[in-house]
Amino acid sequence: MRQLTIEVDGAVLEAVHVPSPPGAPTLVFLHEALGSVALWRDFPATLAAATGLGWAAYSRRGHGRSSPLTVPRDTVYLDREAIDVLPVVLERLGITRPILYGHSDGATIALIYAAGAGEPVDGLIVEAPHSFVEEAALDGIRATLARAESGDLLQRLGKYHDDPAPIFAAWHSIWLSPEFRELRITHRIPAIVAPMLAIQGRDDAYGTLQQIELLSESGGRVERLILDGVGHVPHDEARDAVIVATRDFIAGL
Repeated sequence: MRQLTIEVDGAVLEAVHVPSPPGAPTLVFLHEALGSVALWRDFPATLAAATGLGWAAYSRRGHGRSSPLTVPRDTVYLDREAIDVLPVVLERLGITRPILYGHSDGATIALIYAAGAGEPVDGLIVEAPHSFVEEAALDGIRATLARAESGDLLQRLGKYHDDPAPIFAAWHSIWLSPEFRELRITHRIPAIVAPMLAIQGRDDAYGTLQQIELLSESGGRVERLILDGVGHVPHDEARDAVIVATRDFIAGL
């Protein structure tokens, strides 16, 4: 496993890379809105071992041990990550056959990239994606904001980030802003031709099954894994089911 840094547009991003066998694709993990390399814990290595592939993960700007945020987020920050940052990361790591595994914000980034923002991908695994802003997500963010104001959420996030306060503020401030209500990437979905596995918990506090249903408009094959009694982080809450479904999906590519 190589721990390294990648410079993108003046920011230094922490990354981890375990090369795949020659000629094989590589799993690339794109974290959630408050995530980082460390917050994936051992899931990438466990999934990679189950599939026989190499893997890579990186922390976006402001996350983990990467460079801090220097400007407020705007309504196209997810597009910017997919169009301007992810292609550079893949090129610097020498990954030409990615299988993108995105969670939450990371899943949205994966969808935008696969819709034509970068080179073709071998496959997509999107966990709790956001294709549009729905009230369920905003309610979940408001509840998380209330917990942070009355509890130790930021202190716990400090285990995984050099400075969690700015990314937490950037997340809830842009998502709860009136202008962000118009976020939609549904028009991009028909352009996605890569096979896709879509994963959603029925009890996800940040999104409903409509987020998964919309992916049927994709131009490629779509498989679904809907998990009862599971919330926003299926790879933690139902790890065995996620690993089996993902392993079988990759075997079928």
